[in-house]
Amino acid sequence: VEKDTFRKLDTATTPEFLGLTGGSGLWTKATGENVIIGIVDGGIWPEHPSFSDRTGTNGNDSQDGKLDYQQIPGWHGKCTPGENFTAANCNQKLIGARYYNAGFGGNAGIDENLPWEFNSPRDYGGHGTHTASTAGGNKDVTITGAAAALGKINGIAPRARIAAYKVCWQTPDGGSCATSDSVAAIDQAVADGVDVINYSISGSRTNFLDPVEVAFLFAADAGVFVAASAGNSGPGASTVAHPSPWLTTVAAGTHDRNYEADVTLGNGSTYRGASVNQGGVTSSPLILSTNAGLAGEDPEAVRLCFPGTLDPAVVTGKIVVCDRGVIARVDKSLAVQMAGGVGMIHTNTSAAQSLNADFHSVPTVHVRSSFRTAIRTYAATAGATASIAPSFFSPIAAPYTAGFSSRGPLLASGDLLKPDLIAPGVDIMAGVAPPGNGGELFASYQGTSMSSPHVAGLAALMKELHPRWSPMAIKSALMTSAGDVLDGPNTNASVIFSQGAGHVQPNSAADPGLVFDHGFINWLGFLCGTGQLQAGYCPSIGIDPGNLNVASISIGALPGAKTVTRSVTNVGNTAATYTSSWSMPGFTVTVNPATLTLNPGQSASFDVTVERNDAPIGAFGGGQLTWTDGTHDVRIPIVARPITIGAPTEVGGSGTAGSTTFPVTFGYSGDYTAAPHGLVPALMTQGNVLDDPGNNFAPFGPGTTLHMVTVPAGAAVSRFSLFDAYTDGEDDLDLYVFYPSGVLAGGSGSGTSAEQVNVISPPAGDYYVFVHGWQTDGPDANYTLFSWSVSATPGSTNLTLTSPASA
Repeated sequence: VEKDTFRKLDTATTPEFLGLTGGSGLWTKATGENVIIGIVDGGIWPEHPSFSDRTGTNGNDSQDGKLDYQQIPGWHGKCTPGENFTAANCNQKLIGARYYNAGFGGNAGIDENLPWEFNSPRDYGGHGTHTASTAGGNKDVTITGAAAALGKINGIAPRARIAAYKVCWQTPDGGSCATSDSVAAIDQAVADGVDVINYSISGSRTNFLDPVEVAFLFAADAGVFVAASAGNSGPGASTVAHPSPWLTTVAAGTHDRNYEADVTLGNGSTYRGASVNQGGVTSSPLILSTNAGLAGEDPEAVRLCFPGTLDPAVVTGKIVVCDRGVIARVDKSLAVQMAGGVGMIHTNTSAAQSLNADFHSVPTVHVRSSFRTAIRTYAATAGATASIAPSFFSPIAAPYTAGFSSRGPLLASGDLLKPDLIAPGVDIMAGVAPPGNGGELFASYQGTSMSSPHVAGLAALMKELHPRWSPMAIKSALMTSAGDVLDGPNTNASVIFSQGAGHVQPNSAADPGLVFDHGFINWLGFLCGTGQLQAGYCPSIGIDPGNLNVASISIGALPGAKTVTRSVTNVGNTAATYTSSWSMPGFTVTVNPATLTLNPGQSASFDVTVERNDAPIGAFGGGQLTWTDGTHDVRIPIVARPITIGAPTEVGGSGTAGSTTFPVTFGYSGDYTAAPHGLVPALMTQGNVLDDPGNNFAPFGPGTTLHMVTVPAGAAVSRFSLFDAYTDGEDDLDLYVFYPSGVLAGGSGSGTSAEQVNVISPPAGDYYVFVHGWQTDGPDANYTLFSWSVSATPGSTNLTLTSPASA
């Protein structure tokens, strides 16, 4: 039982970019025929031509009125009627549509709090329609409206069927999705009979037993392939979400379609940026938005061009310079249009921001931050003018990792690599819902929300081609056949943490040679090894997390050397002999056996030993291991973090006396000395905290109680803890610790009140320790806060330690 939470919703030429088209492309073998993709998202716009079942011969959009799809036997889904949606909105392409709103208070909650929404499977914002049409929309659908110049769009699996499960609702700050609704939808999609699920919604970074992750565990056990978005919190490290090994976590990359345009200022300077516009703007007056705000409007909202903040008396007939930030990019050009403007220069404010060729309400050029000062300086002069040229197609090198795409290493476990793959996720053209997209049926979106349905569509193709393969075999095939992004060498750990196994190459995935498979009992053993499953399950099935048979190797702590085991199965049609090779700077990799000879369907195990040579201590290093038979190159990434010494994070005992032992592994040879520090008793502080009805921690916010705890000088470690046994009921309390400077030192937010924050080598001072009432069993909770500070100076009167004298 876990408290409900809310999560956020995290293509014209990508089939060609992925090599699906042409005489040797995968579409000649599979198009997703009779495969069902379940889209757990924000609903569906059922009238969209991407979902028509009367598309004409071979799935083109000639609209000849002929039924182009036949009923699938054994399908158990249905279309749930609701607001502006009836069973007749479904057809033999869109074969199912359901909606889930219990997390928002049921029908009354939607009607009262989100009156603009469709209380039905119908999409409002467009995100669900976009992901569905990307994964499995019809082939050769003609684009209409502002993006018509781009021609046609195709789903990745154009003959697949679509079943929509609406769990996300358009709130003022974007799409919001209740965990309880997602779990209900996932379970129902599996029961209905989907083959693939796409989940372009944010998720946990740390918890394999998050309710959605567990729902996907059982989906995968039922044979359903799950693709999930990695998150849009990049480029920082350890930001990747959806940590579970039983699903495929997808990062976002660029593709080779690029549309640009030039903006020329009246002083003769020309600046090139991203743009999709058909007519451009002839020379017109140029102004800054900051000089065009309506009286009384917030200056910051005016700078960012919020709709309704610009003065038509100033803006009419002019090109406006608007800064990027806060609101949707396309809403800024809408603000200019509403005020009578004829064009917009959209300026980045940070070098880390991407350039996006969106479909704007007025001709727009999106320019990099390095151009911003010059453009704004000129626009502030009297009589400033500018012109915007029509956009043009400019092919570019690709793929690169998108700046927003979340990266590893995985917070949940250093012994599992995430993301698994990378796929196109920048400026993806697909179908959308008109209400949330200015009346348009097509729009360009970006995010890992867009890369995930690419992989869901590819899984549908693989399902058709290899109907007996497990979801993990399909995942393995996509991973071991992947290529590389252009960010740097594939032995650079940061590149691996951005691309996972690499960029999808579906034509190679169709015939991968070998696959790494794993299933339900392996997942339970993995959960035991990570400590996230109850101990009663674990004695007979627990495994070292690093030994889960995934198509990657991650060693979060490498003291000298470590050996992991993998198994492969020959899925080819003939016997083959595979020879191993590796590349990993700073390390030695030993594979035993180094050669495998396998008949069709035969499996074999091998050990991989990774040993540090001169790789830096404390930093991840990267590499690649490849098995080759002359036809197939079966590649898996390796990441490892060398450490000086490997020991358990924690050992413990109870009572007034006794002893215990623990293993130590050395990453060097030489002298070694160990000395005890402490033991020290805890400072125990009584406290009371109110329940936070909003479940959103903020320092000094609702449902928080502050304790000031003094950490003395010279401490080696300070620990702050709560315990279930030291609250007055069945409470779920969380713990947050801030340095004296006010910077967060650490937080702990499990599903109970058992919380712990350790601060290593803490600077002396008064620490801010907040107890958060995430879920109390009444209006408040009484608790005891425990805190310790152990001196960095060795010495003890109550603890002795016996250890080797050398490493």
